[in-house]
Amino acid sequence: MRIVLDATPLLGRRTGVGRYAHHLVRELPAALVRAGLGDVETAVSTWTARGGRLTDLPAGVRQVGPRVPARVLREAWLRWDHPRAEALVGRCAVFHGTNFVSPPSRHAREVLTVHDLTYELHRETVSADSLAYRSLVRRALRRGAHVVTPSRAVAEAVRDFYDLDAERVTPTPLGVEPAWFDATPRVPEPLAGQVGVDDFYLFVGSLDPRKNLARLVEAHAALRRSRPGTPPLVLAGPAGRSAVDGSGSDVHLAGWLDDDQLRGLVAASRALVLPSLDEGFGLPALEALAAGRPVVASSIDAVREVVGPHGLLHAAQDVTAIAGALEEVLGAPDDDAARAARRAHARGWTWAACADATVGAYGLG
Repeated sequence: MRIVLDATPLLGRRTGVGRYAHHLVRELPAALVRAGLGDVETAVSTWTARGGRLTDLPAGVRQVGPRVPARVLREAWLRWDHPRAEALVGRCAVFHGTNFVSPPSRHAREVLTVHDLTYELHRETVSADSLAYRSLVRRALRRGAHVVTPSRAVAEAVRDFYDLDAERVTPTPLGVEPAWFDATPRVPEPLAGQVGVDDFYLFVGSLDPRKNLARLVEAHAALRRSRPGTPPLVLAGPAGRSAVDGSGSDVHLAGWLDDDQLRGLVAASRALVLPSLDEGFGLPALEALAAGRPVVASSIDAVREVVGPHGLLHAAQDVTAIAGALEEVLGAPDDDAARAARRAHARGWTWAACADATVGAYGLG
């Protein structure tokens, strides 16, 4: 028996979805053993015409399937229920589409990760490719696909939006890598020449409209005017479709950072800020808590679920409220006890538990 996951998000620089796919693939073999399914093989496929070979797969996980461009497959699946999963990757019991898109199948159980409903609820913030999820997800649901989500909040939203029975949607809350709990404060060059440890707010994520960066920058500028000495703002992550000016003295673009650099930068920050209009989970917020750092974030359901009592939350579209939260966090407790409480909360979220819940959704038992 074999399960196959779409590992296309593992190609290139890994965003939040890529990190989810990475940890899920690594944890699944052990989760299958815990579920009494140690004889089930785990395989992955990638939809790309070139450069699709993965070199860091865990032992026992192999890559299958031909090199086919994702765009070609999506165009086909928008119109027809072909090509089927089995034609692409061979016989399998489950095919798991880890990023909103799953192929139709002949016999395999179709499982689909819906990370959030931004493509439906905030259409003006997403790309044309992401808007295609509106049709692709509905087609998968009509075929009977089972949905997994990164949080309970998204599971509830998906059930309500698509009018699905509760048993068709399984929340599989994400986890935090253990290395975050031991992160050492360090500001990488050349940023170290511009900001000091514990002297900057930090945003982590793609620079896309959904992340609400224009309002964050506006709120930060307003706070700087009313409160001289307010820490500068650092934006870390891949470029996106938001135009953010990092040329001033108070906003700095850190760009893409590797895992060690990112952990050091988060641990060095005064606070992690996540002002998103929508999130399926809010992984940077959980990772910041694991590093002992305060979190300022939008008061949206998934983020409230993840940060619990350890976040200063604000209305996403209220610039004044964002500025107020940025100011409030400067006076929030940040002693050893506060940092220990944040880390203790974060320890309740593990990738092993995410994999266990996902295996349960596969329905193989």
